[in-house]
Amino acid sequence: QVQLVESGGGLVQAGGSLRLSCAASGRTFSSYAMGWFRQAPGKQRELVAVITVGGNTNYADSVKGRFTISRDNAKNTVYLQMNSLKPEDTAVYYCAADRLLRLVTTAAPNYWGQGTQVTVSS
Repeated sequence: QVQLVESGGGLVQAGGSLRLSCAASGRTFSSYAMGWFRQAPGKQRELVAVITVGGNTNYADSVKGRFTISRDNAKNTVYLQMNSLKPEDTAVYYCAADRLLRLVTTAAPNYWGQGTQVTVSS
């Protein structure tokens, strides 16, 4: 069982930055693929970024060059550094984990965090 707790959301002006953190319980964090998703009001949840066990990363086209996902296995934490934020980045951001990468990339992971709100004002 893995529990995920996100933090770091808030209100920021367009062009600003935020760093989200997701702390995971358990001793096998390093064996999980991790992802960040977001869901804006009235829209479907979408995959923003994913990081594999080996540290490979992939991003949605809408955030490439602005967001960076990283992981610290010693701290059981995955991060999402968000720069040059835009109003359209406003959403609830969720952390997700699964041993199988394909379950993360297909939005079907076994473990989800509770979400953290990010609001970008224009």
